[in-house]
Amino acid sequence: MSDLLYSEEEEALRAAVRDLLTDHCDAAGVIARTETDTPHDLTVWKALTEGMGLAGLLIPEEYGGQGAGHRETAVVLEELGRAVAPVPYLTSAVVATEALLECAAGQPLAELASGRRIAALAVGLHTAPGAAFPAVRLENGVLSGALTGIADAAAADVLLVPADDGGLYAVRATDATVTPRTSLDLTRPVADVSFDGAPGERLGEAEPAVRRALRAAAGLLASEQLGLADWTLTETVRYLKERKQFNRPVGGFQALKHRLAALWLEVVHLRAAARNAADALATDQDTDVAVAVAQAYAAPVAVRAAEEALQLHGGIGMTWEHPVHLYLKRAKADSIAYGTAGAHRAALAALVELPAP
Repeated sequence: MSDLLYSEEEEALRAAVRDLLTDHCDAAGVIARTETDTPHDLTVWKALTEGMGLAGLLIPEEYGGQGAGHRETAVVLEELGRAVAPVPYLTSAVVATEALLECAAGQPLAELASGRRIAALAVGLHTAPGAAFPAVRLENGVLSGALTGIADAAAADVLLVPADDGGLYAVRATDATVTPRTSLDLTRPVADVSFDGAPGERLGEAEPAVRRALRAAAGLLASEQLGLADWTLTETVRYLKERKQFNRPVGGFQALKHRLAALWLEVVHLRAAARNAADALATDQDTDVAVAVAQAYAAPVAVRAAEEALQLHGGIGMTWEHPVHLYLKRAKADSIAYGTAGAHRAALAALVELPAP
C-alpha cells in the first residue's frame, strides 16, 4: 500500500511555500487586489515560479522542470488554498502542463517550467473529466469561434485550444479576444475567449490531452479544497477561543464544540481522500476511482467549512474586510470546477459497476 503521510521533503516544501505566502500574500492584500482590474498577483507568481521553481514540478528535467510529481504539487496547492492566493498555478502548472505532457510538447513545456510564460487550457472551468467539450473551427489553417468560462485566461500568454479537426492548438493570447466575466471567485477569474482567424500551432490530439488535464485538475483540486477547509477550521477555532460572551470564551459552549468536532472529522477524511488522489496520480494506479472519490467528497466539505466559519465568526465574518468571504466564494466556485460532486459520484458508480436503484 502507498504511504499517504507527508514525507520530510513534502513538509519542508510546505514550510517554504507557507513562509513565502505569509510574507507576500496576506489577506488584506488579496482583498485589495480583488477590487482592481488586475486580480492576479504576478509578483507572488514570480516568487513561486522563478524563485522556487514550482511551475515545473510536474515537468521532467529533460524539459527544464523539477521532475517531481503530483504529491509535491498537491502540497503546494494545499498552501495556495490556505491563502486563496490569486495566482494561476492550478490552471497553468497543472492543467495546461498535463495537456502539454500528453502532447510531448517540449518547447512549450520548457517555457512553462521557467514560469516566464503562463498557459491556460481553453476548456470551461465547469467541465468534468471525460465530459464533452466545445471546439473552435479550423478553416484554412486558422482558428475561429468562441469558448466560454475559461479560468485565468486573462493572465495567460498562451491558450491551448481544441479545434474541430480533433487537434489541440497553441495560440498566443494576443491573437485572441479575452473578455473578462463577473466571477463569484474573485481570486480565480474566468473569461470568454474568441478567435477570428487566429494562427495556431498544432500540438497533438485534443481528446486525450484534455482528458488527462481535467483528470489531474479534479484530483489535485481536492488538495486546494483541503487547504481551504483546514484554514477555515483552524481560524474559526482560534477566533472562538478569543471571542467571549457571558464572560467566557464562545468556544467553550458545548453546542459549538460539537459542530467543530464534526467539521474536524470531515476535514480529516478530506485529507485522506485528497492525499489518495494525489498518490494515485503520481503512481497511475486506480486513478479514475481515486479522483472521483476525492471530488465527490471534497466540494461539500470545503463549502461546509467555509459556511461554518462565516456563521461562527458572527458579525465580523459578514464584513468585506474579513477574508472569510474569499474562502466561501472560492469553495463555492470550486464545487462546480472540473465537475460537480454529483457528477463525480455518478462517474464513481459507473467505475465500480454500482447501478442506480
